[in-house]
Amino acid sequence: MDSIKQAVDLARAAEGNLRQVAGPSASFAESSRLNPRDTQIKEVRLDAAHLEATRIVAHGASSLHGRYYDMLRTQVLQEMDKKSWQFLAVTSPTAGCGKSVTACNLAVSIARLPERSVLLVDLDLRKPMVADYLGLGQNDGVLGVLEGRATLSSAILQASIGPNSLLVLPGSVPSSGSSEWMASQTMGTLLQSIKRDFRSRIVIFDLPPMLLGDDVISILPRMDAALLVAAVGSTSVADIKECQKHLQRTSVVRVVVNKATETAGSYYGYY
Repeated sequence: MDSIKQAVDLARAAEGNLRQVAGPSASFAESSRLNPRDTQIKEVRLDAAHLEATRIVAHGASSLHGRYYDMLRTQVLQEMDKKSWQFLAVTSPTAGCGKSVTACNLAVSIARLPERSVLLVDLDLRKPMVADYLGLGQNDGVLGVLEGRATLSSAILQASIGPNSLLVLPGSVPSSGSSEWMASQTMGTLLQSIKRDFRSRIVIFDLPPMLLGDDVISILPRMDAALLVAAVGSTSVADIKECQKHLQRTSVVRVVVNKATETAGSYYGYY
């Protein structure tokens, strides 16, 4: 938990600076074993201009800001490979920390590696944003799979930009029963299907903010590791310490601290 301690120190310093300045229950229809190259999977092309506008910058090796996500990618994959981990949860203490942007950039960065593949799953059922950030069209998404309106293969999209592609299981509309879905047997079955059918892929789950409900702590035992995204100026010391309590039994591969500097050469810092 050294990375969390460093994040606490950074948040405490930011707080000091700020004080000086401002004084249901359902089951999805299980399909047969899914081949990731199944013809049912719809292919979409991502628009580079849209990605740049939403701060998804890791799609090109020449991007200055994208290099920071490449560094994060390498360190995350090294940690996960050591333990043969597959499922990575991305969360934050509260809203507005940049967790979805981080999850998308990390997935896009991994997709550029010639011998790696990735599936990005939007499990922020409270406020799904992955489709918006990537510029994907509307489909049934993960909620449609959970409610039995769509199969896993029909809800997943193959998103391509340039010569690279990643699989995405996007969200669709916010769910008022997100907490119940996270703890449900239906969710467990979905995760088992993903683990079985995409065993060769790293699976990144964009989860809701940790302190806004019990969604994250309900599903954390089903994850292999977590990446916590905080933000200087909006994440407090108390927020990070509260997250630390919930993450004691979860392996935290990194803590990303957005807005750690305001220089033009850096989007974020991480520990």
